[in-house]
Amino acid sequence: MKIVFMGTPDFAVPSLEALINSNNEVLAVFTQPDKKVGRKQIITPPPVKDTAEAEGIPVYQPQSLKNSDAADIIESLNPDVIIVVAYGKILPKEILKIPRFGCINVHASLLPKYRGAAPIQWAVLNGDSETGVCIMQMDEGLDTGDILLCEKTEIGINETSEELFERLSAIGAASLVNALDMLENGELTPVKQLGESTYASMIDKSLCPIDWNKSAFEIHNKIRGLQSWPCATAFINGNEYKIHKSVLSDATGAEAGEVIYSKNALTVSCGDGKCIDILEIQAQGKKRMDIKAFLAGNRIEQGTILK
Repeated sequence: MKIVFMGTPDFAVPSLEALINSNNEVLAVFTQPDKKVGRKQIITPPPVKDTAEAEGIPVYQPQSLKNSDAADIIESLNPDVIIVVAYGKILPKEILKIPRFGCINVHASLLPKYRGAAPIQWAVLNGDSETGVCIMQMDEGLDTGDILLCEKTEIGINETSEELFERLSAIGAASLVNALDMLENGELTPVKQLGESTYASMIDKSLCPIDWNKSAFEIHNKIRGLQSWPCATAFINGNEYKIHKSVLSDATGAEAGEVIYSKNALTVSCGDGKCIDILEIQAQGKKRMDIKAFLAGNRIEQGTILK
């Protein structure tokens, strides 16, 4: 099939690569405009743009899809289908109706459970044991279209959002190519979304502070759900740290936020009387460190209360 691909971040790259390496033809790529990144505010192209240009595929970066320019370009390309993977813009009705097979989205959750911008992080933050990827026929709603294909996968108890991103991007790429083959051969039957949905809102830094009155499981989920950005945070002896990794501990807790062991591990009590072991930590302006290396250079007394 002839394809117009729309995507922006790293998550979308495996899907684009899978399409390039398939029997399909990627006519063009639409992605977000280049943005300033990092402390030095260096203008940086999206990962999808880098991939497309390396393959000699034309790239378009409109500020908006609401005017007719983007629709005119797509119509002139005459694609069989538009593939959307974490593009970051809402497609207007005039674009949705252009391809003969419509517009298809690779969505990183088992719809309709999480609709919106951050389904992967919220699945981990909420302590879900299962997630997946849905290949969805797009409509004018927010992730409300019919399901064409779903692939489920378990979420490991210590798996971080960053790790799950990588796995789901690969699962999504394989499922997408499979779905396109089946769609072209008339082997797919769209299925309406059934069940309750939750809006997976964008992640921001307001979620970072750890509330040590929460249960050990909830705190562990926050740490792995916000890794590697924006990261869960805690104050130790008045200094703020990013907490990158943890595991649930077998130790018996004390006061919420109290350090009960700090020799070659950092074990902290939580609000339900259970504990977590902090595995990786990062001081402001420093690199992330294994907890043993951190404790070798930073003395934290047993009984210290984390805030």
